[in-house]
Amino acid sequence: MDFQEEEHITMLRDMIRKFVAKEVTSEMVAAWDEADQIPREMLVRIGELGLCGLTFGEEHGGFGRDIVAMTVAIEELAKPMMSLAGLYISAVCYGGMNIEASGSAAQKAEILPKVTEGKMCFAYGLSEPNVGADLPSVETRGELIGDKVIINGAKRWCSSADMADLIFVLLKSDPEGPRYNNLSFVLVPPNAKGVTTQRVKTMGSNGNGTCDVHFDNVEVPAENILGGPEFWNRGWEQLAGPALEAEKLEVPALALGVAEAAMTEAWQYAEEREQFGQKIGKFQSIRHMLADGKTKLQAARLMLYWCADLIANERPSAAESSMTKMFVTETCKEVVLTCQTVMGAYGYAEGFGMERYVRDILATTIFGGSTAIQLNNIANRYRLAKG
Repeated sequence: MDFQEEEHITMLRDMIRKFVAKEVTSEMVAAWDEADQIPREMLVRIGELGLCGLTFGEEHGGFGRDIVAMTVAIEELAKPMMSLAGLYISAVCYGGMNIEASGSAAQKAEILPKVTEGKMCFAYGLSEPNVGADLPSVETRGELIGDKVIINGAKRWCSSADMADLIFVLLKSDPEGPRYNNLSFVLVPPNAKGVTTQRVKTMGSNGNGTCDVHFDNVEVPAENILGGPEFWNRGWEQLAGPALEAEKLEVPALALGVAEAAMTEAWQYAEEREQFGQKIGKFQSIRHMLADGKTKLQAARLMLYWCADLIANERPSAAESSMTKMFVTETCKEVVLTCQTVMGAYGYAEGFGMERYVRDILATTIFGGSTAIQLNNIANRYRLAKG
């Protein structure tokens, strides 16, 4: 069993770190956080590095599906700011991975080359005001009338909807049909007539904001059905398709990047801050907190890349990906809060990255399937009897 990174992965990691050090300053991050917006130009810059083609093949303009490389890119881009990696995910994972897995030939030909260039990003329209984890119960309606789809309803927690080029809208396409066989995905431009978006202010994840989206008799061509008209009422198989397990890696990769950045700041602070005549890193309580955090981050890293390797090699990973999402995000949250404790009041004040790391890390145990949902998934996969 070899835990060493392959050479191309190490080179990729080093390239991203050099890009971040040169192109993403702390002043830029502070401005993006304050404005709650990251310039789309950053996605183009990331595309120029070749990072946006890591989830689909060369025949569609990508560089080959490399799940481990995708995970590395998310982790490293999350270190300066979690939402920078979130912007990357909105293109490469939401768009690239799903369009290759489920899109029609025409959708792949039109969309995927633009994804590679960093010129398209996407939003997920899954959750609704009355629907969270129970996605088959979505209430947004879609009617296929001739060569048009008419959409009415609302979506919530639709991240990047106000800057996306297309929203993946999960809708109820046959209200009388059997559960799971009455859903469809439709690609909807946010600027289509009848679509309104409203930013929802949250305590963290600034720069890649989440939105409420309303659809009032929105009309799009039937060719915008994900996979084409023949996939009407087949949205569930697309949602639960081959991209699902890989997508469970996105949030833990974000969490690991944030927690590593928090550890770096707390460690440096402990080496520089003096109290009672010595650096605080010499006090046993501080040393133990940082050592414990380092150990937990190593465990989280091993679990994340173990699962990425399973998925990359197309091995069974349904339970393992839920374990990874749950364990890594919860562990990284604990580590970040410990790092804040090390920094005391400075970890609670603006002007340090720590205050933002805390705001951001709290979201990772919620979105992408909450901890409770992942625990249910694990129990179900191992066939634990239900009450």
